[in-house]
Amino acid sequence: MRKTINYILPFIITICFLIACKTVPVTGRKQLNLVPDFMIKEMAFTQYDSVVKASPTLSQYDTRAQMVTRVGSNIQLAVEKYMLQNNMSKDLKNFKWEFNTINENIINAWCMPGGKVVVYTGLLPITQSEEGLAVVMGHEIAHAIARHGNERMSEALLVGLGGIALQEALKEKKESTQLLFLGLYVVGSKLALELPNSRMQESEADKLGLIFMSMAGYNPEEAVPFWQRMAANNKGGKLPAFLSTHPSDESRIKKLSVLIPEIKATYYK
Repeated sequence: MRKTINYILPFIITICFLIACKTVPVTGRKQLNLVPDFMIKEMAFTQYDSVVKASPTLSQYDTRAQMVTRVGSNIQLAVEKYMLQNNMSKDLKNFKWEFNTINENIINAWCMPGGKVVVYTGLLPITQSEEGLAVVMGHEIAHAIARHGNERMSEALLVGLGGIALQEALKEKKESTQLLFLGLYVVGSKLALELPNSRMQESEADKLGLIFMSMAGYNPEEAVPFWQRMAANNKGGKLPAFLSTHPSDESRIKKLSVLIPEIKATYYK
């Protein structure tokens, strides 16, 4: 059985990469997508509805909610234009855009696969303006456009498959040995796969987000002061860069400073 697992696992992984790869817009990176998009979106919509119903969502007449909807709608139009120009409109199939603002002192925003966006009011003092908000919403929407949620779930499936194979290979070992190696496998998988890929996804979302906000008419130069404000707010609670799923603040700001001139010249009108 152990030999069978050892032979079959690499074969399964190879087949997965051959038949289930997608291309990330702009970067052209090949990514693994094992879960059908319709299934991801269905789960995302259910989770989104659950969160919104259970949260203190602002009325559409609240000026803060109106700003979030306005910025989100502008970026939505930019995304649709960008995807049309690049013959990728089919990737927006079954997107059901929606923008909500939750009145909680949480510094966060997110976009579910399929275009469901939430911004928390605790973020607004840091964004400070529509352009600052566009930095965040462009970035979060970019995660959905780049299918990062599907990619992470697909990677988790592969890690789970590897864990099953390891359990099979260790089943004749002592329980203490099994626990040690399985623990090392979990930590090693996180360091070798999840963390670097998450940082790469964050960098992709930064670049795509700059493009989307620029096409929506927002100055991408606002990205640097926004992330500087975020960095000042985060002081004292950060993990080392190599153990963080996000790029370090310094690394992110440096990369953005390099990207902005070209993106502004190409997309900001």
